[in-house]
Amino acid sequence: MATFEEKLTALESVVERLERGELSLDDSVRLFEEGIGLSNACKAELEAAEGKIQVLVEPGDGAVLVQELTVEDDNGEEDLLDEELDEE
Repeated sequence: MATFEEKLTALESVVERLERGELSLDDSVRLFEEGIGLSNACKAELEAAEGKIQVLVEPGDGAVLVQELTVEDDNGEEDLLDEELDEE
């Protein structure tokens, strides 16, 4: 299975080929479909990674507060996931 970076590089290649305008209509449509698939795969991986991102905040008492990153969705609504307190 291709890595995110490989998919992104392939997508960039698709865009470059389409921008050149040297392909037939059928080849352009096929390549566009491939690009959409790559774009969707990259977007899904980014969304999965975004869900894992945590912001570490260290309060003055030495404890570490693990707080999920606030992410704004497509509707402009913020989503803040649960907080945990890990003491060392």
